[in-house]
Amino acid sequence: MLTPEQMFDRALGGDGSIPQIPHWLGNILWVLVAFLCKVVTRYSVHGREHVRAFANKRGAVIACNHSSYLDIPFMYCCVRPQQWARIMARDTLFKNKLASQILARCGGFPVARDSADRTSIKRAARMLKSGQLVGIFPEGTRRGKTDRTPEIHGGAALIARMGKAPIIPMAIDGSNKVKVKGDWRIHFPKVNVYYGAPISVSSFDFLPKEERLDGCMWYVMRESFAMKLRIPADQVDMATLFPDAKDYSATFKEHPIPRED
Repeated sequence: MLTPEQMFDRALGGDGSIPQIPHWLGNILWVLVAFLCKVVTRYSVHGREHVRAFANKRGAVIACNHSSYLDIPFMYCCVRPQQWARIMARDTLFKNKLASQILARCGGFPVARDSADRTSIKRAARMLKSGQLVGIFPEGTRRGKTDRTPEIHGGAALIARMGKAPIIPMAIDGSNKVKVKGDWRIHFPKVNVYYGAPISVSSFDFLPKEERLDGCMWYVMRESFAMKLRIPADQVDMATLFPDAKDYSATFKEHPIPRED
């Protein structure tokens, strides 16, 4: 049996240039998890063509807002069955041997939170270069579910730059309503999943070098919340969402960012 560490460095989908993780468990869990998510949330996916455009062609980073543990299965299920998402998740989820084996077989791999985890960054970049999708939650924590203040981390942009891949903004709306903090009941909200047009990290090269990655992710997360809130991007209140981040509203008003085809 393959160890999780061996599977972290194998491929799941992509161009097939490196050995693959066995697909059987991932396929079984996809059917079960997608069925449960559909029954509980009646979820709908919008803009999936932005992801499908990369199938069997090249890699891409998928960057999504984060407000619930359920965001992980939604990110996993919504690219299936044509594609797989290699989801970067905090390393504490891999402490249990059984959980680590399951997560690894479904494409997950660990990252040490609040540190420059070079191993995970290089691993993710290699995945992109081999045509795989890498899913990341740039906020670093579940919004409204912990005492941590969500921040904008430039790591996703760094990985995209190293892997020579664009970033696809993703938004999940409603997953946090399934289990509300302080309420023991399970709810059955409608969940909507959105994908936006791909964004190239090189489009932010007009910014000072030390700001390019953070500025890129600020823009990507604004796109994500615009889809979630169903409002124009320039109406998203980023100062409230990310109080510790620099506000690039005026900058991007003067320098519109092009989208990849």
